[in-house]
Amino acid sequence: MHMSIDQIFKEPALLIAAATFILALIVVFGQRRDRSADLSAQIKFLAEQQVVSQNQITGRLQAQERALSKSLEERLEVVSQRVGDSLVKQASENSNALTDLRERLAVIGKAQENITQLSSDVVNLQQVLSNKQTRGAFGEIQLADQVKNILPPDSYDFQVALSNQTRVDCLLKMPNPPGSIAIDAKFPLESFNRFRTAEGKEEKIAARRNFASDVLKHVRDISAKYIIPGETADSALMFLPAEAVYAELHSSLPDVVEKSHRARVYIVSPTTLMATLNTIRAVLKDAEMREQAGLIQKEVMAMNDDVGRLDDRVLKLQRHFGQVEEDIRQIRISSDKVQKHAVRIAEVELEDQDTSPVPDFRDDREK
Repeated sequence: MHMSIDQIFKEPALLIAAATFILALIVVFGQRRDRSADLSAQIKFLAEQQVVSQNQITGRLQAQERALSKSLEERLEVVSQRVGDSLVKQASENSNALTDLRERLAVIGKAQENITQLSSDVVNLQQVLSNKQTRGAFGEIQLADQVKNILPPDSYDFQVALSNQTRVDCLLKMPNPPGSIAIDAKFPLESFNRFRTAEGKEEKIAARRNFASDVLKHVRDISAKYIIPGETADSALMFLPAEAVYAELHSSLPDVVEKSHRARVYIVSPTTLMATLNTIRAVLKDAEMREQAGLIQKEVMAMNDDVGRLDDRVLKLQRHFGQVEEDIRQIRISSDKVQKHAVRIAEVELEDQDTSPVPDFRDDREK
């Protein structure tokens, strides 16, 4: 229901109610305005506080950013220094490693050249050893080198012709006993290689028999040709210029070695020949010392005779010195008498000053 304003003013209750309502509205609107003002003030305060806090946070963030930047720069500088030192050290180590590598490559290159040369030498040696004549010359050369290196030059001869019209590779001139010792170089390489490379049992037995037969043939030849009673020693040496052949012979064919000993032919290798030659050198030195001792003894006896003659001459000289001493004693006696006469003469002169008569010394001399 709608009422007009005139009706409201005509009704006091309505007017009071309207006034009360208006007053309430005014109060409400006033409170709302106060609340809005307080809210605005609070909002303004909060805004100011937010600006201050934001400024503080911004300052802190900037300070932390500066500290973090400084710390990062310091750490980056340390890391850069360490990386630089590590790179320098690594570069130095790499340079040294490259230098060592170059040196080792140079050594390897030199070793490769030596291996190539050695391979060529081995091929040449195989070619030399494949021929019997060159193989024999190889053994003779090795024998001559060892003898020349150990013994004095006057204690050996090479390719010596003996009285039975045979020629020995080396003859060691030893005093009697035992006498000159013959050394002959032998190299049964073919039978040794067949024995070493044999595979089957029967093949090994045949190769072993062939190897033993070759060695014993050389032993018999040396015993028959180079052991001559009255001219050489009663034993001889067979020189094997390969240690492998010598070792295989003693390990696989001890019966052959025993037969060679019974034939008084002793098999030697380069190593055992060296020991034998050193023993022979000691024997030669001992014989030379004995010879020199005989010469020394002879000279000592001659010197003893000279000492005896010297003693006789010293005795004669002593007798002469005794005679001279006696003559000197007589001379001193005469000189003493002369001095006594001089004293008497002096005394006579003093008495003459006392008007004493001068004695006639001619009478004394005549007496």
